[in-house]
Parts: sequence; structure tokens; C-alpha cells
Amino acid sequence: MKFNVASAALLGVITSVGAISNVTRTGRYLYTDDGNRFYIKGIAYQTQGLVISGPDNPLNQPSTFVDNLADAAGCARDLPNLQKLGANAIRAYSVDSTLDHDSCMSALSGAGIYVIVDLTLPLNGSIDTTQPSWSTNLLDQYIKTIDVFSKYDNVLAFNVGNEVLTANATNAAPFLKAAARDVRAYLTSIKSSALVGYADIDGASAFRDAVSDYLSCDPSGANSDSTSIDIFGLNNYEWCGNAPTTTYDGLNTEFENYNVVAYFSEFGSETCNPGTRVWTEVATLFASPMTNIWSGGLAFSYFSAESQGAQFGMATLSSDNSTVTTDQDFTNLVAAYGNVTIVNSPSQASASASSFPACPSEGTSLEASTTLPPTPNESACDCLQSQLSCLFTPATSDYNVILGTLTGEVCGLLAQNNGNCDDISANGTTGVYGDVSGCDPTIKLSYAFSQYYELTNRAATSCDFDKNATLVAANTAAPSAAVSACLTSPTAVFTPSAPAGASAAAGTGSGSGSSSGSGSSGSTKSGGAVALAPSGNALVGMAAMAGCMVVGMLWTLV
Repeated sequence: MKFNVASAALLGVITSVGAISNVTRTGRYLYTDDGNRFYIKGIAYQTQGLVISGPDNPLNQPSTFVDNLADAAGCARDLPNLQKLGANAIRAYSVDSTLDHDSCMSALSGAGIYVIVDLTLPLNGSIDTTQPSWSTNLLDQYIKTIDVFSKYDNVLAFNVGNEVLTANATNAAPFLKAAARDVRAYLTSIKSSALVGYADIDGASAFRDAVSDYLSCDPSGANSDSTSIDIFGLNNYEWCGNAPTTTYDGLNTEFENYNVVAYFSEFGSETCNPGTRVWTEVATLFASPMTNIWSGGLAFSYFSAESQGAQFGMATLSSDNSTVTTDQDFTNLVAAYGNVTIVNSPSQASASASSFPACPSEGTSLEASTTLPPTPNESACDCLQSQLSCLFTPATSDYNVILGTLTGEVCGLLAQNNGNCDDISANGTTGVYGDVSGCDPTIKLSYAFSQYYELTNRAATSCDFDKNATLVAANTAAPSAAVSACLTSPTAVFTPSAPAGASAAAGTGSGSGSSSGSGSSGSTKSGGAVALAPSGNALVGMAAMAGCMVVGMLWTLV
């Protein structure tokens, strides 16, 4: 079916509807203001960016993204479909905090549709799978997005990561937990009750259990939720075609005693018999016993998205993006969602409060320390940078393609001169975090350059690095002295504030969230992804960071 929509007229009609109900978490369940259970019944809503395949991108991550929530005409075009679907939630995987989202978010709110916003961006805008860090550039990026979206009443949750952890790489878990801790603290400081979430790649039961338990545990053993997520998403594709109703029995057993909200952050296997998705899993997902354990899910995906040889998607855009045609998958999902009967139990009054147990021990399924990285301190890192003698000044504007290579080069040179890169390194398995590891990657590289410059008796030739470094002769302090002067509390955990030059969010209390009761901009320094214009006519590719970085982020399905 096709829709040709006059966007201004539609948005005017939709936004005249009354305010959307607040959704909160009580224990392991979601409830609306009237005390009724809330189930996520929606769809992933993001145009897939440009994927540049190659040895530096083994997971085929996109290097660009389209911010669909900033496309007012696109939202107007798609809203009738979302309403026909009966969706009450969508998930946006990447958004651009510099753009205007008012029209789309208002229209969605008027239609009773909540939004789960991933705070991450492709490439350098998320916690990396194999070389993770929790640093000022990421924290600033996350906060800027929160500040932009905190004024909307239909933000259900902010995700701190998507498929970062894999069965073979779990040492990023402490960094995700630190991100959840700092995002939670910031949301509290601006009086936003939006949930804090993570979306996990599926895998063996031991992996799923270890990751979900770790992200909702308390390292201090004091039954505190300060480092816990509120909502755990599982990207699950095990139901295929007309599968038996027992398909999810194993999952139900695994999560039957989970302490926070759990839902399917993606579902809908594509390569099944029959080839057209029949969505028979919906009837099982939204019925007992799954409603005792899970809080619904998001079908993948509204827009076309290719993953591991399969083509997902239920809506095809015309060449000028003005109309959209839906397929049989969409029609079948409309019917499946339309037959859902909400199971309104347990009542909010009878729902048990969450407890937050001690964290699981490290093992083969999870190599993650219970010692978390500190809160990134931008002012301290900027102070350090101002005192360094050899600064990273890239010869190319797209410095991400050389950042990893230069870091490897200077660390090798330091090792040859009785030095090391310990101060800029972070290890989530051992729980050892260098004093400078929470700084922006460019500052960390400048620190390593300055260390090498110092160890080679301040030889001018030691501050060049193929013309990617600049000597600041006036700065004569040793790098270690600069660390001592600026990073006076390198292990501190504190409530972060809005980055310098950014407007802090007003404490309006908007957003949906937890009622449990306990408990400089990243884009200028960190690079990150290229955001495409809503029309998507021009795709600008960015190569992945050489050597070091493999981002476990978007469109990777099992």
C-alpha cells in the first residue's frame, strides 16, 4: 500500500491529541500512570546507513546514518503505517543532536507512540567491542542527545549500547555498566525519569545469562541500582516461520527470575519457511507465561536493512522518498499485532520491587571485572591537554582513519624507550584503568606523543609523526607532572554535567522511566559518524578506524 501525505496537515492533526501517559518501571514490569501494565509493541524505525565492507569492518557496520526523527515529512509519510500497525513504540538506533526533532517527536507522542533512543553512533560514537573505553567524547555525545530529547514526553528509554558484547569479547561490559551509571546519574540530575537500557546480541544461554545478570547487578553488594540498567533488550531471532509455541521455553526459564524489565529489542527472523514472515511469535510473546517475564518487543525492521545475507524490512520508499509501499510482512504484522490482548497483571501495587544482587564472578562466559571505569572528567582532561608539549594535530580532517595506527606506533616507540602506554590504557577484564584512559582519544594520543618526546630528551624530531603532531615549546612540564596537576582524582565517580558550550537540559521531569526510587561536545573531538540528510540522496562513507577499533553496534544479527 502507498501513502502520499501532506506533512504539515497531518502533523497538525496528530499533535492535537492529549498528552501521552508516563511509563515507569516498578520492579521488573512497566506501568502507565493509570497503573496498567505497559508492553512494548512496536517496530525498529531507522534507515540503514552506508556499509563499507572490508577487513577493517568485519561486522559490516554502517559508517553513516539517517536521523529519521529529524525528517518531519518522512514521519508524516510513515505515521499512518505505524498507526495501522498499532505500534506503541519505535526504536531509533542513531540520532543527530544538532538537528530539530520537534515535529516528528510531537507527532509520535500525539499518536501514543513512545521512542527508545540509542545514544550511540556508528564508528567512534559507541563503546568499542574489542578496544573499549568510557571517555569524555562518548559521555559528552550521550549527554547532548539526552539534553535534546529530554523535553519530549514520549522518550521511553535511552540505550547505552547495542550488541557491543559478543560471546568472544565481553571485556567491554564494565564500560557499558559505567555508562549506565553515569547516564542514570545525569538523568536524575535533570529530573528525567527515562529508562536506561541496553540491547544485547543473542547467543548461547550461558552468554545471555552472564550479560543480563552483570548489567543488572550491584558491584558493591549493597543492593543499589546505581550501576544497573532498567531495561534489558534481547535481539532474538530464534522463532522462524510457523515455529512451535515451545520455542521460547528455554528463554523463559532463563529470565523467569530476572530483576529488571526484559523485552525483545529486535525480533522477526527472515530466512524461514514460509519465506514471507507470518509473525506467529507475536501471539506467544504477548500471552502467558511470557507476559509474566517479558514486556513485549520490537519487530525488525520498518525500513529495508541487510544483515548476514538476509534482507529485512517491510516498507519500500519511492525514489523521491515521498511515498512508501508496504509488503506482505507488514500486512501480516498488522494482523498479528491487532489480535494481541493485553494481560494486565500483576497489578502495579502487587509488583515486587527489584533487588540488585552481587555481580557474577568472572568466568568463560563473561570476562568482566566488577571494578568499573571512573566517570570521565572533561575539565581535568582539557587541563591535561593544555599542559602537554606534543599535541596530536592531524594532517587530515578525517583523523579517525589514522588515530588507531598512530596510537599503535607511539606505544611501540614508548616500549623501545623504557616507556609504556599504561596511562592511556583500560582493561575491563582486570579492572585496571589508566589515569588518562577516560580522556578523549585525541588527548590520549597527545599524552603518548608527549611521553615519547620527553623520553627522547625533547628532540624536535620526536614530535612529528608524519606531520600529525605539533610541538608546544612553552609547555615544559613532564607529562606525568601534568597528570598529577590536572587529574587529581582519576578514579572518581560523580554526577556528570552538560559539556562545555552546551545548554543543559531543563529539569522538567519529562520522559518515561523508573519509579523504583533507589538508588566539550563529543562530535568536535571524537569524529563519529556522518549523519546524512533526511533525503538520503548523498551517502558519504567513512572508513573504520585502522588497527584498533571494531565497533559492535548496528545491524548485526544472529
